[in-house]
Amino acid sequence: MALVFFFIFRMVLFVATDYSFPKGIAGDYGLYSVAFLRGLWFDNVVACYISALPLVVFWVAGLFGCASKWLYRSASVYFIVLYSLGFIISAANIPYFNYFFKPINSSIFNWFDYAGTTAGMVFGEASYYLTLLLGIAMIVVFSYFVCKLSKLFYNLTLVTPARAWTRRQAVAVFAVGAVVVGLCFFGIRGRAGRNPIRISQAYYCTDPFLNQVGVAPVFSLMRSALDDSRKENQELRLMPGDKAVANVQRLLSRHGIDGISPLARVVKADSTVTPARKNVVIILMESMSASLMQSFGNKHNLTPFVDSLYKHSLSFSNFYSSGIHTNQGMYSSLYSFPAVMKRNAMKGSVIPLYSGLPTILKEKGYRNMFFMTHESQYDNMNAFFRTNGFDEIYSQENYPADKVVNGFGVSDDYLFQYALPVLDRHAKSGQPFFSVLLTISNHPPYVVPDYFHPRSSKTEEQIVEYADWAIRNFITEVKKKPWADNTIFVLLGDHGKLVGTPECESPLSYNHIPLIIFGKDIEPRIVDNIGGQVDLMPTLLGLLGFGYVQNGFGIDLLKEKRPYMYFTSDNLIGVRGSSRLYIYFPATRQELRYFTKGRQVKPAQDDMIFRDMKDYAFSMLQCAEVMVRNQQTLNYPKKKAGH
Repeated sequence: MALVFFFIFRMVLFVATDYSFPKGIAGDYGLYSVAFLRGLWFDNVVACYISALPLVVFWVAGLFGCASKWLYRSASVYFIVLYSLGFIISAANIPYFNYFFKPINSSIFNWFDYAGTTAGMVFGEASYYLTLLLGIAMIVVFSYFVCKLSKLFYNLTLVTPARAWTRRQAVAVFAVGAVVVGLCFFGIRGRAGRNPIRISQAYYCTDPFLNQVGVAPVFSLMRSALDDSRKENQELRLMPGDKAVANVQRLLSRHGIDGISPLARVVKADSTVTPARKNVVIILMESMSASLMQSFGNKHNLTPFVDSLYKHSLSFSNFYSSGIHTNQGMYSSLYSFPAVMKRNAMKGSVIPLYSGLPTILKEKGYRNMFFMTHESQYDNMNAFFRTNGFDEIYSQENYPADKVVNGFGVSDDYLFQYALPVLDRHAKSGQPFFSVLLTISNHPPYVVPDYFHPRSSKTEEQIVEYADWAIRNFITEVKKKPWADNTIFVLLGDHGKLVGTPECESPLSYNHIPLIIFGKDIEPRIVDNIGGQVDLMPTLLGLLGFGYVQNGFGIDLLKEKRPYMYFTSDNLIGVRGSSRLYIYFPATRQELRYFTKGRQVKPAQDDMIFRDMKDYAFSMLQCAEVMVRNQQTLNYPKKKAGH
């Protein structure tokens, strides 16, 4: 019964929202219906949460033959109170969504501090009256039916009075109750996959409205409140925000654009060069530390192919990841924002909007694809990427079940095999494409395929050899394609990994990663300028020759220089210079200073020569915190969707 009521709220939201569907989607009722089916899925999760407690209580009561009137009355009150809250939230979601174009979330709790103002806003706006009346009407009707049902089922117990069960009957009651309670808890989990249901599961197409219609308002509100309570999502406080912004404007020579952000700037296209509408293929290599490569001193020859690319491409020798997690590597590389401590900026019930490579290239007419090996909702990737510029997501849900080798899905070489015909198809369309392929093999649990024959006897080295082999096969096949000459290829690590003995509290191999760019007309050379994942976007767009509005923290490494690169590693902040390393622990305010030479580190005592490194990193990270909190992450003034 509750699912029917939630469906009515969703239908009202669908009809009442001022939104114009684009061509190709308008009138596609089959596509619309998927949003409602996914909404039913999420509503069922909410209903199962609410049902779990009374279901267990009635199960236990049934085992003891208890069927008193107070039990049924208590259940009635329980359902009426909780579902009334759910209906109030669902009703409030309609005007909230129409104003913010996103499901109701924990941001509403900020209004509780201004009760008078909030009440004036609600009761002072006539358009809100209908949704208020709808919510009240739903509560009244629902309460009436709950009381009727409660009376009906209690009367049934009078027809068949409670009595002591025989052993066989008790076993039957226990078994039936266990099955029903088990199904309820399965409903709470929402799915049979490795991960329970997340907001990402509602996202299934390219239309932002349909993707959000399926999100249950109650689920969104509760999930976002839990997300906010996580320690890693608490605000970072390194220095005053206004000081940080001013410092970054000076350090990056930015003046900001009103209505966008204090860092936004217009990057003009080179008037002497015609922008190249080349395809772009990025291979984001799992745990590819520079320390695994012979080019950086590894003596085991684990990556002969990647090493050969490094020597004959536009390569960067002092390039660093923003963090030590894959989500941070994707976020920084594609959207030019730094990682902040443990935080997963992509994860959450409220999907933020960013400008970045996918959105800018989409504006230039590109078709954007993301290929991953695992489930699409892992790290909220499906929802985040569909919201922020990607047209197509390919994941474990698309691959044959017999190709799945572990909890992270398929192996690297199958990912490449699957992606190649998709890229072929898009190349034949004549529309330029942007594609990201995220590998996984160099991540435990390691699975070395039987058909690959490594030289090393150590599994940790065999898997690196295999990852290199898989990339070799893919690039070899790609170079046979007619579209290869019109494509820029990019290889970089999502982050590094521990290689050898740690030199200090933040092992250098964790964040030092390769960046390799190659393609026709790209001059091979090794660039020693220091840089990081946030710099990929402006550097790549510079090679393509596009003009655009930049609203991130990166620089074009072929035209600009930065003195240091900063990164975070869960509980610490690190800053790398050409011969220095500074480490800071925000929780304890402990500082560590080192001189570096290659992978050798030597403790340093002089605070003064490290102070500029500290100010540089603190300013960048605090400025990022300010911009994210203020939702200044787009490259255009924020406006209401549908207008």
